[in-house]
Amino acid sequence: MKKHLYRITLLTIAAAVLSACPSKRIKNLPEVDTTTVKGPDRPTGTPDPAGTTVSGGGATYTVVSHQELPHWNTQHFTKSLQSFRLGCEKLKNRTGWQDVCAQAMQTPLHHFQAKHFFERYFTPWQVSNNGNPAGTITGYYEPVLLGDDKATSKARFPIYGIPNDFVSVPLSANLRGSKATVRIRQTGANSGVIDNSGTHTADLSQFPITARSTALKGRFEGSRFVPYYTRNQINGGALNGKAPILGYAEDPVELFFMHIQGSGRLKTPSGKYIRVGFADKNEHPYVSIGRYMADKGYLPLAQTSMQGIKAYMKQNPGRLAEVLGQNPSYVFFRELTGSSEAGPVGALGTPLLGEYAGAIDRHYITLGAPLFVATAHPTTKKALNRLIMAQDTGSAIKGAVRVDYFWGYGDEAGEVAGKMKTTGYVWQLLPNGMKPSYQTLKSAKKSKGRLKTSFQTTFSISKPSMPALIVD
Repeated sequence: MKKHLYRITLLTIAAAVLSACPSKRIKNLPEVDTTTVKGPDRPTGTPDPAGTTVSGGGATYTVVSHQELPHWNTQHFTKSLQSFRLGCEKLKNRTGWQDVCAQAMQTPLHHFQAKHFFERYFTPWQVSNNGNPAGTITGYYEPVLLGDDKATSKARFPIYGIPNDFVSVPLSANLRGSKATVRIRQTGANSGVIDNSGTHTADLSQFPITARSTALKGRFEGSRFVPYYTRNQINGGALNGKAPILGYAEDPVELFFMHIQGSGRLKTPSGKYIRVGFADKNEHPYVSIGRYMADKGYLPLAQTSMQGIKAYMKQNPGRLAEVLGQNPSYVFFRELTGSSEAGPVGALGTPLLGEYAGAIDRHYITLGAPLFVATAHPTTKKALNRLIMAQDTGSAIKGAVRVDYFWGYGDEAGEVAGKMKTTGYVWQLLPNGMKPSYQTLKSAKKSKGRLKTSFQTTFSISKPSMPALIVD
């Protein structure tokens, strides 16, 4: 009874204090399509009754009504439906999603019909972590860098594709905590397997293996298989002549942050854009350069945002190699095809729509599912309530109530994303009859298939702020 009253009270307060406040538009969307595709309504499934609860992995999911979501009726449902449709390119072939995706494609992009679609076909589940419904919401974006497709006096910093000596070796779960020496057999240009007949040995204690590691990333050196080069080594020239170069950036700090975001656009002097996305990474752990700078006294902790770090490095170029080298993680890219107006490709394998997509921890949230997020806008401090799609993942996005909000591309999006670290609440919307579940490492890996995983994290390391009180 107390839990029931607590939930009602919490949601009532959230609805009262979080007024709908659409964030500033990052880019113009295509004209709204008001045409209707003829076809019968698909089966809706049977929604679980309000109050139904399932648990797993420390997370709890509780069914609520759509009207309990803060300012549900004022959502921009047409844009949410546009974002969901993009994800259906992959979801439409998955069990439980076929009918809702087919219905989404024949639902007109009109406010009331889009609203009716989400209300009729989806059940909202409030997400909590160890009994706490509050979590952390950060932001990311797709940067636009100045550069060229060839090296010039201004564009001197290469954007690397996967190196020709880079080898990825699948790592089984039983070896994640092992310090054994195993043998590696090469199976392709950039692949290998652990096999007793292998010609090279790998000391697992030398690799940066974590509880979530699924592969060893390394290179052959003599008779050994060793961890791949760190950022410091690569910046020092370790990849010279060993990797394809997709383009050259003018600013090494901007390039560093593109590594953190996992994708970006390179604008050449001719006006051409080269779009690049995540291809792989060296598997060394991400280390916050903001924390390092604060510990060294270079910047106060409160100023270690993306903007603060960029400003400091511009004023102190002599510390560039030192600071950037503290993060050993390094990302390799691939060139993306398609329109320069399309968003980056997320972990689901489909383009992300700015302000209507985000990254989640796929152990707790179903990749591709609609996600209602209630938080605060990072600059205006007003409430930001939005129905987005969980179409991406990230190495730093861990936990049930944890979302990285995608703001779009360019400097304007970056200004907002770099300041975002707020407390928020999350509701996962699943097709009627489908229940949320905690996915183990094995099942999460299985569901991932061949989808690419982008990599992003926040730069600010200050404490998250609470959603602002709204009195009007």
